[in-house]
Amino acid sequence: MKKSDTYTYELDGNLYINLTNKCSNACTFCVRNDKDAYFGHELWLEKEPSAKEVLARIPEDIDRYKEYVFCGFGEPTCRLEAMLEIARALKARGAVTRLNTNGQGSLINGRDISKDLAGAIDKINVSLNEATAEEYVNLCKPAYGEKAFYALQDFAKACAGRGIDVWFSVVDCIGLDKIEKCREIAAACGVPLRVRAYIG
Repeated sequence: MKKSDTYTYELDGNLYINLTNKCSNACTFCVRNDKDAYFGHELWLEKEPSAKEVLARIPEDIDRYKEYVFCGFGEPTCRLEAMLEIARALKARGAVTRLNTNGQGSLINGRDISKDLAGAIDKINVSLNEATAEEYVNLCKPAYGEKAFYALQDFAKACAGRGIDVWFSVVDCIGLDKIEKCREIAAACGVPLRVRAYIG
């Protein structure tokens, strides 16, 4: 695979921040399984960037992008401290920040990280992906097993409880029955469910 120093990349009017290639999941559907790039952006990293290196690539005009999104070829909460440093610096300049995550950040870091995220991250998209723990394990291959499925729900509830705008997402290809079950899980957690189109 070709590696690069793509620490930030533009997509849909947002600036995405690619901090790591580490992930606690090995999702069977992940685009990085068979691609070196995502919409032309090479996201396999030669090395993980420091917060300073990322911030050096943020434009002077902070309003140039709608949102600054932590999302790349890895799970951003694997780099929690760097992510928080960047997010707080962005917030201080008036930016809107979003985290796209598998929701396992508290598992990864060994503690509830919702308090850290409050005030630094405005929005969190948690990938729910499946309707049961067993199906989640089969699809996402989490390092934490079925525990991950319940932990991501606890994470969403904790973050929503701290005033962060949180939602679950699933892809439409899982079918209507599973989507309805996921909607019930989301309702029980007090967050909305967003259904997005599958990107092959």
